[in-house]
Amino acid sequence: MKFIDAYVKSPFAGLAPWILMAVVAGPGRFEESAAAALGLALLTLWVGTRRGVPVHALEALSVGYFGVLAVIGLLAPAGVIDWLDLWAGELSNIVLAAFAVGTLIVRRPFTMAYAKDTTPPEHWDTDQFRRINFAITGAWAFAFVVSAISGGIGDAVLHDNDNFWTAWIIPIGALVFATAFTEFYPEYATGETTSWAGAVDWLPPFVVITGIVGWVSDEVSDTVGITLIVIGVLASIAVRRLLPETAKVTEPQ
Repeated sequence: MKFIDAYVKSPFAGLAPWILMAVVAGPGRFEESAAAALGLALLTLWVGTRRGVPVHALEALSVGYFGVLAVIGLLAPAGVIDWLDLWAGELSNIVLAAFAVGTLIVRRPFTMAYAKDTTPPEHWDTDQFRRINFAITGAWAFAFVVSAISGGIGDAVLHDNDNFWTAWIIPIGALVFATAFTEFYPEYATGETTSWAGAVDWLPPFVVITGIVGWVSDEVSDTVGITLIVIGVLASIAVRRLLPETAKVTEPQ
């Protein structure tokens, strides 16, 4: 199936277990979240190998990391589990950030392996191919660092690991940014588009949704919720007017 092939050949195959753990994790659910993430990591690895997709470093990291967490969940004393209930999310973000930054330092950005699955071999050694993957990996590294810092502030400063802003909005926004950049930048770098709209058009709807969710859930005041909605709507109009989508750039005949 095309959807499954696209999934196992994209960075989301490696990121999905980490996202699942972030969603499932919560007070008293460390063992369940680690086991669920490990199960998804193993399933992704199995599906990928069955479809002839090579094992990528991020998938290997996912299996190893969540395997260790699952064993800790089974064997560690209650005090360690309590600590991980609070800090497992930030620890995971730190591991991801270190992994992404490390691949940049050794000049083998982790997204390059996925890009090779869908790009003809003659492009692999080009400067453009490398530049695109350095940029995309950098965007993901930035998102992981932001998520780790945000979660750390929520836990260590606010003493609230379920804070609306530090546990949800900021980390989700960082991941949505990285996802949008992953979709946008290859076309921009290759000249298929000259507009930056694809890099920022996710932000106004995200602000609107943040305002609605925060308002309905009473996580923000009526004033803040309405203000966010208005800002998001106005920003959406501004993006459409100031950064219109451009037609694909073609070479003159």
